[in-house]
Amino acid sequence: MNSFLLEIGTEEIPDWMIPPAINQLAELFQNLLDRNRLGGKVNSVDATPRRLVLRAEGLLDRQQDSEELVLGPPKSAGQGAASGFAKKMGTTPDKLGVETNPKGEYFAFKKLTKGKQTSSILAAELPQLILKIHFPKTMYWNGKGTERFIRPIRWIVASFLNSVVPFEIAGLQSGSATQGHRLLGSNSVPVTIENFEEQLEANGVILSAGNRRKKIEEEIASLLQGKNLRVRPDSALLETLVYITEFPTPILGGFDLQFLELPQEVLVTVMRHHQKYFSVEDANGKLAPNFIAVMNINADPEGLVRRGNERVLRARFNDARFFWQVDQKKKLEDRVADLANVTFQAKLGSYLQKTNRVVALVKQLGGNDAAQRAALLAKCDLTTDMVKEFTDLQGIVGGLYAKAQGESDEVAQAIYDHYKPLSMENEIPATETGRLLSLADKWDTLTSCFAVGMAPTGSKDPFALRRAAQGVVLIVVEGKLKFDFPGADDALREFMRDRIEYYFRDVRGFAYDEVRACMAAGWNNLPDLEQRLKRVQAIRPTPDFERIAASFKRIKNILKQANYAETGATPRQDLLEAGPESELYDEIHRTDGQPLESRIGPLRPKVDLFFDKVLVNAPDETVRHNRLTLLHNLLTEFSEIADFSEIVTDTVGQASRPVSSS
Repeated sequence: MNSFLLEIGTEEIPDWMIPPAINQLAELFQNLLDRNRLGGKVNSVDATPRRLVLRAEGLLDRQQDSEELVLGPPKSAGQGAASGFAKKMGTTPDKLGVETNPKGEYFAFKKLTKGKQTSSILAAELPQLILKIHFPKTMYWNGKGTERFIRPIRWIVASFLNSVVPFEIAGLQSGSATQGHRLLGSNSVPVTIENFEEQLEANGVILSAGNRRKKIEEEIASLLQGKNLRVRPDSALLETLVYITEFPTPILGGFDLQFLELPQEVLVTVMRHHQKYFSVEDANGKLAPNFIAVMNINADPEGLVRRGNERVLRARFNDARFFWQVDQKKKLEDRVADLANVTFQAKLGSYLQKTNRVVALVKQLGGNDAAQRAALLAKCDLTTDMVKEFTDLQGIVGGLYAKAQGESDEVAQAIYDHYKPLSMENEIPATETGRLLSLADKWDTLTSCFAVGMAPTGSKDPFALRRAAQGVVLIVVEGKLKFDFPGADDALREFMRDRIEYYFRDVRGFAYDEVRACMAAGWNNLPDLEQRLKRVQAIRPTPDFERIAASFKRIKNILKQANYAETGATPRQDLLEAGPESELYDEIHRTDGQPLESRIGPLRPKVDLFFDKVLVNAPDETVRHNRLTLLHNLLTEFSEIADFSEIVTDTVGQASRPVSSS
């Protein structure tokens, strides 16, 4: 099989940009193959901080020849026109044919286009393909107005059939030599498609992200074996370390026991966010005076790297201890006024103004004194030295300081948790007071930003309003809170509707039509919406569900076509025809008040028989209106659970019967 290899060598790319970049590279290259009829499939993409690599298999040596029928002038235009068309096609008039279509007879020519060599197509298209990879930010590296990329491109390997695919980007020629690890390898390593990964590894580069991840995990386990210690799992940090190293090697370091007097949240944050260290705990889950760092070299035989990391961490911990001690000299309640000097958003004023709004909203939502106290103090840690230095600790520090300064556990825990959830996978605040505070804080952000026209557009969401909205949904549903979205304008309600639909469909896994059906019956009460969705999901597999859903869809169409106006009336029994019509009426009333699950089975055959035997559009206007009222009331009863006309059904025949024969 004909193979292709592409390596884009660069200066270090930020770790979080790498996975999206190689996914784009795969998509762009597969599109190139398909568009040019070159056959083949991308079979792998890999990356390190200094290289993006793509492999493809099964490419053709050249495009297949193509034949295109080109229509020329009408035959009636004569031989002069035919000669001109033949000349344009590079042939003679006797080689032309005639094609007939609805407009008449036309001269025509079957034009044969010879396929181009695959290598020449790749050479022509790869420069623009590479530069088309999207990054949040790009840079010039050869002067303003030249090519842009996330980092300067330093080398390119492009090989097809083990020959170089020749092209140039910013004066840099593609070739067949890669570069190894900065410290462990050569800066010029000749490679072939077959030995590429082997040569990289010989020069200190593990190309596979999966293999780098496995190496980190296995060597951490080896470091801790027999020490009665275990690493604290951190998948996000592991992913970061995988993509900032080419040859990762974990080392075990330690720090002074005295630092364990600081809250473990502070220590873990310093290690994780500022040094990219894993925390270590003992068998009881208590933080141990150790850490694991991951080097980008193969060994530290004299312990120089370990001691360097320990020295840096000690300085960081000393800073944190100093901030903790200084911050305690001023209570949170004495910092409330200082929030006037911290800007929330230019159009929305300070954090003091936001705090006052959140306190009022907590009170409006029924929050007790503790909830209102937590709302008053929640943002005060933004004025502390600890949070100014370690911004990831906002909220957490506030909760820790509140507890240290004698606030109640209820207040301290609510402050500690009020930024939660940070994502759809994150847990909601642990206490009812914390949920109420978090909900009020997020809802104030949403209503305030929408009020001044700061709704997210496209991919731009500088105030993380989508995350705030998802947090609101998660807290209300999982916390089973009563919340009717107070103060939301039309734009915010539509925004929330989208977030709610996304949550139940993509996060919770309900079918999209079930979500739309249940939301059509109302979504102000999210815990109720969740329960209705569960009921619809549970009865959907039953044999009667799809048929009665199709019937409800039909009823809705009949009422719409009849311009039926709701009056709140009930059907007159004296106008009901004996047989299917009366039987449907009796069944509706017999099962009234019973759960949806037990009503569908008995009702479905009655509804089917009604449509088979009863003419809804009766000639008598009074009878016709009475029958429409019967159907309307039936639809209304079930519409409190869901608009079943939104359910996509496979039932044959139900919706196809004409209304006039109903």
